[in-house]
Amino acid sequence: MITRTLLACAFALSTLPAMAETVRMAVTTSFENSGLADVLLPEIQAELGIEVELLVVGTGQALRLGEAGDVDAVLVHSRPAEIAFVEAGHATHWREIMYNDFVLIGPSDDPAGISSAQTAADALARIAEAEALFVSRGDNSGTHQKELALWASAGVDPEDLGSAYNAVGAGMGAALNTASGLNAYILSDRATWLTFGNQADLALLFSGDPEMFNPYSLLPVNPDRHPHVNNAAVMQLEDWLVGPRGEELINAYTVEGQTLFVHSAVPQ
Repeated sequence: MITRTLLACAFALSTLPAMAETVRMAVTTSFENSGLADVLLPEIQAELGIEVELLVVGTGQALRLGEAGDVDAVLVHSRPAEIAFVEAGHATHWREIMYNDFVLIGPSDDPAGISSAQTAADALARIAEAEALFVSRGDNSGTHQKELALWASAGVDPEDLGSAYNAVGAGMGAALNTASGLNAYILSDRATWLTFGNQADLALLFSGDPEMFNPYSLLPVNPDRHPHVNNAAVMQLEDWLVGPRGEELINAYTVEGQTLFVHSAVPQ
């Protein structure tokens, strides 16, 4: 009887599905807000048996989580910060996965006239000259870092804008909500803007400058620094994202008929 019971238990255990691998990945709020994760993550689990747990933060905080070994990988969009992260030994490498672009949003009547600007720097210079309200994420995210770089290109120090410059220290959705409430200008990634539900009287006024190109990269946390990280599963995840299935799903993802991301991984 005991032997039969043990055999029955062994058979029951053998028929259970294998435990899924888990990858903890820090991602930006703009990636989460886009809705693309809702498409990719179920397919990753179904095809690879990997459950991806997302920690949604700004780029700066994502990299700090990676540096501390609190996640297995990070997915961010700030190339200078990514290169510095790898060079400091916190990641084994960076791998571009996809890109979208940044856009300038503002009041639909466009009091600063940025819709006719030639470049993003020109648009920001016009906002500064008009003393128009501007909302910044102010959170050291990739979007915030890009915004500061564009202000520098315009020859404008945001601190000189006084009360017209509103740094909220929050994610993209919260910053857009503030801009909506103030009817102010703001730099956003296109994906978050298209999926944002509180656009009010705001409109997309300027885009297309190559300086507003916005690539996203995967950075596996260095297992030599943090032996506990699940590097093997991260490598499987990377291969899937850069491969044909990742390319198919990323390129096919649209909101209101608009493509939000373009797959840009280069085979190695």
